[in-house]
Amino acid sequence: MQTLQKSLPNMGCGTWAWGNQLLWGYDESMDDQLQAVFNLCVSNGVTLFDTGDSYGTGRLNGRSELLLGRFNREYVGSNQENICIATKLAAYPWRWTRQSMVKACRSSAQRLGRNVDLVQMHWSTANYAPWQEAQLLDGLADVYQQGLVKGVGLSNYGPKRLKQVQKKFAQRGVAISTLQVQYSLLSTYPVTQLHLKDVCDELGIKLIAYSPLALGLLTGKYSVGGSFPKGIRGLLFRQILPGVRSLLACLQEVAQSRNKTMSQVAINWCICKGTIPIPGAKNVEQARENIGALGWQLDAGEIAELDKAAASSDKKMVQNIFQTK
Repeated sequence: MQTLQKSLPNMGCGTWAWGNQLLWGYDESMDDQLQAVFNLCVSNGVTLFDTGDSYGTGRLNGRSELLLGRFNREYVGSNQENICIATKLAAYPWRWTRQSMVKACRSSAQRLGRNVDLVQMHWSTANYAPWQEAQLLDGLADVYQQGLVKGVGLSNYGPKRLKQVQKKFAQRGVAISTLQVQYSLLSTYPVTQLHLKDVCDELGIKLIAYSPLALGLLTGKYSVGGSFPKGIRGLLFRQILPGVRSLLACLQEVAQSRNKTMSQVAINWCICKGTIPIPGAKNVEQARENIGALGWQLDAGEIAELDKAAASSDKKMVQNIFQTK
């Protein structure tokens, strides 16, 4: 556990969530491209990779873990010894015993071809099946106590549930290393309203920010009247973009003054807030741009401007339905 906790801050300068690109538009022709992304990240000191056993091609077959395991095995170069793989175990309705979580973790390790470093509960069932959660959490603690992982974490938990689980785990001598929530300039709710950063700091938990680019809305690639992605994502963009133009204008202004891209500023803002952002990257160009968010920091004035613009936006990102309070 101490080894993992000491290494996480070093990985916080930009990490990648490998599930997203495998859920949206993935096909096997991308494998070599994704290997190149992995290689570029690790060689630049980005060594934490986050995935989930539910991430795949829609068949719940752990495709993301299989690919990540292959990329890890085939990489040879600097920082190889620092690679840290985190996965999330889904709270499927057919997983309702503590042994099912242990089995799921072993299956993830088998797909990865190595032990998982950080295993996380993908979401809480408190909002719809509270009776299921106790056994799953016991299984998560079992995974750590059996030496299958270096640390455990949670995802989409609010402060009330987080404190309850922390107390439950503490009784077994198990510490929570990380909490993963949706957090960006368009999704400040977990920090500004739930005050999760304060709770995590109090409990010694690292806060991981997923979707730090708000599904791409903060990249500057989309505008009102322009082209949008297909499907639900496109519908969401059409609803949100008109109400966030002032925030995007502020983001663009800061980016131009810094000679950075809007994406780099949005990611750096998350870092300045003391979180570990995990933006997705499905090609080398995106990975290289994300890496450009490292090695510098926004100043207090720039952060205040972005905070003000974010708070005054008419629209926000839709919150994850599994997020608890």
